[in-house]
Amino acid sequence: MSPTPRPGLLDRSRSLAPPGWSRWLVPPAALSVHLAIGQAYAWSVFKPPLESSLDLSGTASALPFQLGIVMLGLSAAFGGTLVERNGPRWAMFVSLVCFSSGFLIAALGAATRQYWLVVLGYGFVGGIGLGIGYISPVSTLMKWFPDRPGMATGIAIMGFGGGALIASPWSTRLLEAFGTDSSGIASTFLVHGLTYAAFMTLGVLLVRVPPDGWRPAGWVPETAPARLVSTADVSARNAIRTPQFWCLWVVLCMNVTAGIGILEKAAPMISDYFADTSTPVTASAAAGFVALLSAANMTGRLVWSSASDLIGRKNMYRIYLGGGALMYLAIARLGDSSKPLFVVCALVILSFYGGGFATVPAYLKDLFGTYQVGAIHGRLLTAWSLAGVLGPFIVNKVADHQKEAGHTGPGLYSLSMSIMIGLLVVGFVANELIRPVHPRFHEPADQPAEQTAAHPAARPAEKGTDR
Repeated sequence: MSPTPRPGLLDRSRSLAPPGWSRWLVPPAALSVHLAIGQAYAWSVFKPPLESSLDLSGTASALPFQLGIVMLGLSAAFGGTLVERNGPRWAMFVSLVCFSSGFLIAALGAATRQYWLVVLGYGFVGGIGLGIGYISPVSTLMKWFPDRPGMATGIAIMGFGGGALIASPWSTRLLEAFGTDSSGIASTFLVHGLTYAAFMTLGVLLVRVPPDGWRPAGWVPETAPARLVSTADVSARNAIRTPQFWCLWVVLCMNVTAGIGILEKAAPMISDYFADTSTPVTASAAAGFVALLSAANMTGRLVWSSASDLIGRKNMYRIYLGGGALMYLAIARLGDSSKPLFVVCALVILSFYGGGFATVPAYLKDLFGTYQVGAIHGRLLTAWSLAGVLGPFIVNKVADHQKEAGHTGPGLYSLSMSIMIGLLVVGFVANELIRPVHPRFHEPADQPAEQTAAHPAARPAEKGTDR
């Protein structure tokens, strides 16, 4: 009789936490992946050298980033169920392979001056790594932190927002060292691919899933959870049939569209707003403004998502959407009269943008339980794919049209601001329409043993609290 083969390193059973394992080791594992894939927000560093060395237009040089964001949403949507089934270690490894390979393929493209390889590598292959890596730790973190799901996901997703703060200066230094011609770009891509592979390996080796029935010491689930917190689980297949999913899809899409509209055009926007004043904004000051926005994006992911554990997810999104609309209104009406007012309003909007990303996994957990929350989260991220195209398109298209019409300064953006306010109001209404999920969508309480074995996440999970 042949011995039973030992499960591979990536098998979910090999990542089961031993007795005494500290749950606080899991957020650093998630951060090692999110800080790496957060490099995507620093793509703009590569745009000028690519344009000059390969004779590309600004639109063409943005294509790898745009395709990467589209693939992020699509791979998260279609790969979410596989992530739930195979566990976080498998998902992080797949993300590592795709994201790092994307850089290596892009390096080959730059070295051979075949730009389509850069698009294929960074945009398509690397974009798959973005999507799988982004959702890889979500359900695991919520199982480890049922008492503080917003804070837990905020810590991890904070890394995606802050990845550019590391990648941007690092990429700039490498380009200065290797050169900004095609050979120097290729060398920079190569170093990125190898370094990120080593860094993400730490997360692959460190991540663990909790044993069945585990709960934090001293924590007891509330017997009467708040109204929007589900006491049952919903599968990913059933979740997309609920109005709650699509209301939350609209909420995320509107919040992201409003935030990314400023993020993508931040430097020229602040320069245009104060170009005709006595104190115009210099190029270095505009670059500092962009860095501040990145910091606000990162900080908001932790601060606001943690706050949602106290005031509830629905209330938190009322602040994101309603407060965001007020910030846009202040910029539209008074933005050119005061630089501090403009900067503060923009920082608040970007903190809400980041906070919306970090809070939505916990909102999904409240509505649908932890059974397949990672897969549901992946499907919801298709809203990001649309918003990533819609936000920059609105701001840039309107600004170009207004410029052709002879407008300058704030006049280039006044219509965009009005549109963003309208979109945030739509999101606010969608959030108000969210109600508890109808029991007909719930999974049976007594699931067959073979289904539970196939999906370990299917076992009933302890519920946190919310409003």
